[in-house]
Amino acid sequence: MKQQGQGGSIRSEAFERLFQHGGDINSARLAFPDAPAPWIDLSTGVNPLPYPNSAVADHDWTRLPSPADVAALQAVAAARYGARQSEVVVAPGTQALIQWLPRLFPAASVSIPGPTYSGHESAWRAAGATVRDDVKAAHIVVVNPNNPDGRRWPQAQLRALASRAAQNGGLLVVDEAFADFDHETFARDVPHATVVLRSFGKAYGLAGLRLGFAVAQAPLALRLREALGSWAVSGPALTLGRQALADQAWFTRTRARLTADVAWLDAGLIGAGFEVCGGTLLFRLARRADADRAFSALCARGVLTRPFRADPMRLRFGLPAPGERSRVGEVLAAL
Repeated sequence: MKQQGQGGSIRSEAFERLFQHGGDINSARLAFPDAPAPWIDLSTGVNPLPYPNSAVADHDWTRLPSPADVAALQAVAAARYGARQSEVVVAPGTQALIQWLPRLFPAASVSIPGPTYSGHESAWRAAGATVRDDVKAAHIVVVNPNNPDGRRWPQAQLRALASRAAQNGGLLVVDEAFADFDHETFARDVPHATVVLRSFGKAYGLAGLRLGFAVAQAPLALRLREALGSWAVSGPALTLGRQALADQAWFTRTRARLTADVAWLDAGLIGAGFEVCGGTLLFRLARRADADRAFSALCARGVLTRPFRADPMRLRFGLPAPGERSRVGEVLAAL
């Protein structure tokens, strides 16, 4: 009986962790030990068909990256994002930058209009800031397109926020983690006192590579580079990032494929009784009165989605790989 009780506690704790962030397959296995394997992870917004990683040479693993390697990736990223090379910061994932910003630019309070990606709030609170759900503080963090609902902020409104932040001695952070397939980006002609964050792993399906970028005017970009220090990004990440960001043909094909994949997923969600209420080409947000029950039913069948404790009527769905479509379709139809 005691062992059974311990097992129930372990499963309960694992279940609660599924509300913290996506991608926690290990907790899903603990919470639903009888679910069929392999699990299908739809809890993140990562491209299920990654960019091919055959470009990494032996020397990328065996020698320290050179400044020229970093500069080469900066140049390609600048061309992709419409920025100047001096404005691009290469980082080991945007999460590292999210952790650094509150320490480099401390503030008593910061505005983070939500609901949105919780990593920003966690980082600023850990640095001692009070977090406000508005845009009235000197420091403002905006996720665009927003996660989890895909809401877009008009560029004119962002420029007004940037101007106000600069006048108040603050900072505007625009997190464009899911903006790769959008036509608009705030990284073009980035304003003063503004940092734009760009992810790599989501659109290119290589989240484990840990590569990301910041775009800011040159003095601010230099400050970020100095905080990250030497050799912040691995040789393999520099090589793959350079090749992938320069590959316009792959990008064009992928955008077209994701557009079709999103249409397929939307149809399946609507057929399963969900209302699709937002999203991007990498994830969909869906609403259903009993979404909490649907979440557990999906997990029991080995399909992990992203639930939200603050709104139990919503689930976020990533895109399945082509080989997973049949099973996901069957599971949705059975709800």
